[in-house]
Amino acid sequence: MGSLLKDRRAIALLLAATLTIMSNAIISPGLAGIADHFRDTPNAGLLTRLLVTAPSLLVAICAPIAGHFADSFGRKRMIMTGAALFAIAGTGGLWLPTLPLLLASRLLLGLAVALVMAPLTALAAEYFHGPVRGKFMALQMAFMSYGGVVFIGIAGDLAGHSAFLPFVLYFVGLIYLPVMAVSLSEPAHHDHATAHAQAGGGGQPGWGLMLGVALFLGLMVFVGYYIVPTQIAFYMAEIGHPEPMAASIVLVAAFFASGSVTFIYPKLRAALGRAGVMACGFVLMCAGFELMGQSSNMVFATIAGLLLGTGPGLIVPTVMASVMDVAPARRRSLCSGLIGTSIFLGQFLSPLISQPIIGTHGFTTAFSIFGVAALVCAGLSVLLFRERAVMPVRA
Repeated sequence: MGSLLKDRRAIALLLAATLTIMSNAIISPGLAGIADHFRDTPNAGLLTRLLVTAPSLLVAICAPIAGHFADSFGRKRMIMTGAALFAIAGTGGLWLPTLPLLLASRLLLGLAVALVMAPLTALAAEYFHGPVRGKFMALQMAFMSYGGVVFIGIAGDLAGHSAFLPFVLYFVGLIYLPVMAVSLSEPAHHDHATAHAQAGGGGQPGWGLMLGVALFLGLMVFVGYYIVPTQIAFYMAEIGHPEPMAASIVLVAAFFASGSVTFIYPKLRAALGRAGVMACGFVLMCAGFELMGQSSNMVFATIAGLLLGTGPGLIVPTVMASVMDVAPARRRSLCSGLIGTSIFLGQFLSPLISQPIIGTHGFTTAFSIFGVAALVCAGLSVLLFRERAVMPVRA
């Protein structure tokens, strides 16, 4: 991976990847303060939580469309346009006077993220090949997670001064622009029909069923996981830690766990198989939800955040790799886009599902319900994702 960090193209793409992870959760430490500021707005509690996940809705809708137009518009131009729009829309909390307008700016932020995401993977596939491409993907996941650690840590400190101060961090999109302009190059045009013909492959029997299950599980893992950035500030206040840094610490723990587990993922995948790794991820999320529901102090809440963070770190790579293994070569880009859509749709739906449960039954019951749902998903993983044949064990 060291050689990739010397490649300016890789650096530019890795920085772009951090924009995708910070787009939603960076304002989470200040959510309680934002809700209080707009407390006279109808449905302020729900609308405030949607500020975190609203970008996900636009990403889910626009990413496939952006991917379709990336070649004709220019991948480098699209990713730079997305970074600029990211800064403009992301800083809306500094200058927009009402909660509905702020929510609209968050939707525009989702469009910006879609413009960054669509060409990012395509450029990586053009620049890097074979094992180097695999190393880049692993490094990208680490950058995304650890970028979340850094930015959310800073946001927690800023939110201690003002709930709206974390919006300043979205200016990083403008800081990245010169790096992208100098480092990225537009790949030569390829004949996609020829590429598909060369790739070949008709897919394994039942690949459509696996795709459907993967879309459901990808959605479910983020419906559950995003209860952390959308609800943790309110939950920490309920258990006696209203300071924004408390929510930031739990969020940082979740992102740190998600990034760190990637370093042991290959060994776990080899030892447990794809079904075992996915089931393990969901079981750890279940444990995290149950512990969070019983937490009465920062220590337990932070440990719960670590457990919850391991879920996406184990499940998402397995879902992506499993579908790519069985899908026809000509359908892999479509499958990848659909999985991305399911993940971001799960993020958007999370507060819409969790908030009514919390409002009616409280946090503890909500966490227990999500824990049971995670166990059900673990069972589905074992039933439907196990390998059809025994994998050879390497010495």
